[in-house]
This record gives sequence, structure tokens and C-alpha cells, in this order.
Amino acid sequence: METKRSGPVGRPRGFDADEALERAMLVFWRHGYEGASTANLTNAMGISTTSMYAAFGNKEKLFRRVLERYTEGPSAYLVRAMEEPTARDVAAAVLAGTVRTTTRPANPQGCLGVHGALTASDSGQEVRDLLVAWRNEGYSSVRERFQRAVDDGDLPVDTDPGLLARYLTTFAHGIAVQAASGVDREELQELADAALRNWPPF
Repeated sequence: METKRSGPVGRPRGFDADEALERAMLVFWRHGYEGASTANLTNAMGISTTSMYAAFGNKEKLFRRVLERYTEGPSAYLVRAMEEPTARDVAAAVLAGTVRTTTRPANPQGCLGVHGALTASDSGQEVRDLLVAWRNEGYSSVRERFQRAVDDGDLPVDTDPGLLARYLTTFAHGIAVQAASGVDREELQELADAALRNWPPF
């Protein structure tokens, strides 16, 4: 005689939350915030909608978790670049990291932080604001690093750290846009090298 299995019926199978976040990151990176539907996300993560909400909250909360993961993973080159010994080395590391991250064959092209919510509707305003704050945080860290370079005599005393940081981060964001448009790594690195030939640029 066959014995029935005990235990709750319909119990969701266990899943690796870290792996699920990684897969969600790739979906948001490839499609943007609005372009990533709940079905896209749950299919990639290998979980049900109910499990997604239980583990991560709503779509916006999931995106916030994904952005944290992106910052600590693919975008971590920015933090490492701030440790370079000179301002020029910092700039070179930021641009090289941008080129490398936005053109890696295994990942979507471009930058999650630049493209994530550029076309979001009013309902995505909080995510747009989140990404503006994220980009501004990157700018601020570069500006503070360049201010130290001025204080240490590594940059000319009349250098405007804010303007120089804005120049560098704008150029890096432009690289990300070009990468998303299909420009290859070699050409983007040539652009980065050209930007550094006269340093500081003004």
C-alpha cells in the first residue's frame, strides 16, 4: 500500500537568493526598469511571483537590491579607482573600468545606472530619482578625490575639482551610452586614451 507524503501542499521550493538577485540584475540591466516585466524577472530568477514578493518585496524594492549588487559587483571599479595614487591614474582607472564593464561579452552592454530608468514613466519616478542619486554619489566621490589631489599638489592649485569630476563622469557616462549602441571595446578605449592625453584637460 502506497503511503501519502506528509507536509504542506504547494510549498515553494527553496532557491538561492543570491543567484536570483544576479539574474534579476541582468534583466534590469538589459531591459531597464520599466522594460523588465514581472514575468521577465520571475522567469529569469526561476521563482514564482509570490516568492519574489516574499523574498524581495515589490519590483522597486527588488531594483534597489539589484542596484546595491551592481554597485558592489560590476561597478566596484569606481571605488577601487579612488585609491589610485594620482588624479590622472584615478581618471584612467575610471574610464578603463567603464569600458571594461559596459562591453563585457557575458553581460548586457552599457551601464545599469545610466540606462536603468532614463525612459521611465511617472510611475517610475522614484527609480529615476534613485539612479540620479546613485550617479551623483559617484560624481561626489570623484570630486572629493580630485579636491585631495589639489590639496596634495597633484593637480594645479587653480583646478576646479567639481568641474573636473563632472567632465570625467560625463565622459564615462558617454562611453556607457556608446557601448549600449554597439561601439566596440577597442574603439571606446581609444576614446578614453584620447581624453587622457592632455591631463588635466583645462
